[in-house]
Amino acid sequence: MAAKRTSENAKPHRVFGQTRKPAKMFRAGLYARVSTNDQQTIPLQIRALQEYAARRNWTIALQVKAVGSGASQRQLREKLLEAARRREIDVVLVWRLDRWGRSVADLLATLQELDHLGVGFVSFTEALDLTTPAGRAMAALLAVFAEFEREILRERVRAGLAHARQNGKRLGRPLTAGLHAHRVRKLYRVGVSKSEIARRLKIGRTSVRRILA
Repeated sequence: MAAKRTSENAKPHRVFGQTRKPAKMFRAGLYARVSTNDQQTIPLQIRALQEYAARRNWTIALQVKAVGSGASQRQLREKLLEAARRREIDVVLVWRLDRWGRSVADLLATLQELDHLGVGFVSFTEALDLTTPAGRAMAALLAVFAEFEREILRERVRAGLAHARQNGKRLGRPLTAGLHAHRVRKLYRVGVSKSEIARRLKIGRTSVRRILA
C-alpha cells in the first residue's frame, strides 16, 4: 500500500493538459520592462520576480530586462519566446501584463503560443497564473476582449471610409499616371519615345508602358 502511495506521489504534474516536470524543477524565464524614464524600477521588478520564483521552487533559467518600447523591446521579448520554443524554460514570469503585451490581441497571441508549447505564464502584479484552472479561465476572457478590440477597430475603419465617401473623397491609390493617359498616347503617336514621355510628364516608365499596352 505504501509503495502504491509513493508511486501516485511520483506522478508528474500536468500543465495546460500536458505532462510537465514537478513544480520544484520548473525552469523560469523572467521578464521585466520599464519606460526609458523609469529605469530605476528594474531592480525592484527583478527582485520581486526572483523572490516569487524562489517561493515556487523554480529555477531561474533566463532573465530579460527591457528598457523603453518599440523594436528593441520586441527583440528582447522574442529572446524569451525563442527560449520557450527551444524548451529551455517551462514558465514565463512577468512583472505586469501591460509590460508583456502591446495590445490585448498581441497578449493573447503570445499566450496562445506559450500554451501550444506547453509553457506556463504568470503575471506577478495581477496574480494571473495560467498554470491553474482559474488562470486559464481568465485567458479565455482575454480572447473575448481581443475579438472585441478587433471589432471596434473594424467598425472605426468602416465608419471612416463611409464618412470619406460622403464627403466626395476618392479612396484608394491616386490615379496620377492615369490622369496623363491622353497626353501619353498623343506624344507616342507623334514619335516620342516611352522614356522621353516618362521624363516629360514626370511619371514612371512602367506607367507609360501600361497605358500604351
